[in-house]
Amino acid sequence: MCARKKAATPHCRAPLSAFRKILVLAAIALLAAVSRGADDNPALRVVLLANRADPDSLRIARHYAEVRGVPPENIIALNLPLTEAITWREFITTLWEPLLDELMRAKWVDAIPMALTDPVGRRKLAVYSHRLAALVVCRGVPLKIDHDPALLTESPFSQKPEFRTNQGAVDSELSLLAHPNYPINAFVPNPLFQKETLSTLEAQQIVKVARLDGPTVESALGLVDLAVAAERSGLLGRAYVDRGGPHASGDQWLDSVAEQLTRAGFAPVVDREPLTMPATARCDAPVLYFGWYSGNMDGPFALPGFRFPPGAIAVHIHSFTAATLRSATAGWSGPLVARGVTATVGNVFEPYLELTHRPNLFVRALLKGATLVDAAYFALPELSWHAILIGDPLYRPFAVPLETQLKSPATLPPRLAGYAALRRVNELVAANRRDEALALARSAQRDTPCLALGVALSGLLRDAGDPDGAANALGFITLFKNFAADEWALAREAAVQLETLGRPGRAAELWRALLAVEALPRELRVVWLRDASRAALAARDLTQAGAWDRALIDLTPLPAEKK
Repeated sequence: MCARKKAATPHCRAPLSAFRKILVLAAIALLAAVSRGADDNPALRVVLLANRADPDSLRIARHYAEVRGVPPENIIALNLPLTEAITWREFITTLWEPLLDELMRAKWVDAIPMALTDPVGRRKLAVYSHRLAALVVCRGVPLKIDHDPALLTESPFSQKPEFRTNQGAVDSELSLLAHPNYPINAFVPNPLFQKETLSTLEAQQIVKVARLDGPTVESALGLVDLAVAAERSGLLGRAYVDRGGPHASGDQWLDSVAEQLTRAGFAPVVDREPLTMPATARCDAPVLYFGWYSGNMDGPFALPGFRFPPGAIAVHIHSFTAATLRSATAGWSGPLVARGVTATVGNVFEPYLELTHRPNLFVRALLKGATLVDAAYFALPELSWHAILIGDPLYRPFAVPLETQLKSPATLPPRLAGYAALRRVNELVAANRRDEALALARSAQRDTPCLALGVALSGLLRDAGDPDGAANALGFITLFKNFAADEWALAREAAVQLETLGRPGRAAELWRALLAVEALPRELRVVWLRDASRAALAARDLTQAGAWDRALIDLTPLPAEKK
């Protein structure tokens, strides 16, 4: 990955008479935009793009329209290739030109067509306005455009060899529907990047694009259902930041993410090791994850049965996170969606670090209440390049404030309700108001018992000099007979804490329940059987300690088996 090269935004020329007409029509468009007012429902201005040759693509479009209240006539279905990768000729003839025709016919895009084509084969247009809140690309629409050497020409940004390419993400190219006849080689600066406020004219330059896609139709459908569910309850869970990547600037972005999430009360777990989080790391209810740098999903996320909570936003920085979205194991974007992530970003080709979505800017916009698609375009430096956004563009992850969650805990999902109180506890601890934090943790644990809140309460009592109370706060955990995959390391933490607090017998009980989980993979058993045996020995349960020692021997390869 390398640094971004700066230059002025390229533009195209049209006859002078056309520009006079554009000025008049642009003024009319601006007045129309103002007249729509602040109460404009963005769902009415969402257009859905589906592949008519793929019934599942149409199914996703119709489902989104029904759930979000998008008028059915806003669905545009085109006959498109069924492959993820297409050529520039296929893109222009089957997608770009037919889509623009439909958008102009329905008055989504106002433009003056010309009797000329550009070197790529696109009809020349003078676009003066559009009224799309977002373009939603549905699974079945091609994902990326391969490089065409015959179309390679010089660009203001192609001095460096790595930018001498015209390969790109379909969605990123479609972002420039209102900026036609742009040069396709290298990239085009995004005029929305880091713009806190936008003039109507600036907003008219770009069509914001999001994609509903994933390894299966069901996972793509889930992107909107999970977003709507999270908007009802608000985000519930913990935050994780995995820094320690190959470039200092990326780590600085992630440090900023951690600082912002700390101020928001999420008290993120920050992994500072060069490798990604190990499979044994605690990773319960990861509703916010930002990290790097591995080629394929790994760590706790790859555990069997692992699922993200509703509304989860996960961003992993890597060159090829979205080279395909049809796999639940290759890269990161597809696997994240397969495991229940509600929103993510990715790259279909090597983007180079400075040309990816900036996670710190993405988080900043979301925390201020931006929609997913607005935050993504605020955080993306370049278009006609390789980045994509996956998720419902209208999703507002922070639509429900923490205060509302705390007032109505009974309305929250039972397994996750305690995380709202945990977030407030984190805020109180950060403000050095530990007595208030302890009182809230106690009352919330009575009303909405939760494994994570129980562990936090135990820690507060231990720090307050009450080891017996700390141990008793974890007593309920020994009643659990099963744990979800994201709770395995949390249960392990509780067992270790019980042993430390002088309750090795209870720790051994918890270890028995955890190690009885059939889905627990070998790599976790090999590490945790040692901890379990130690607890059993401390409890003087020699029979159990011996059984766990033998189980460890059975799982440990002989020297000849080792690589």
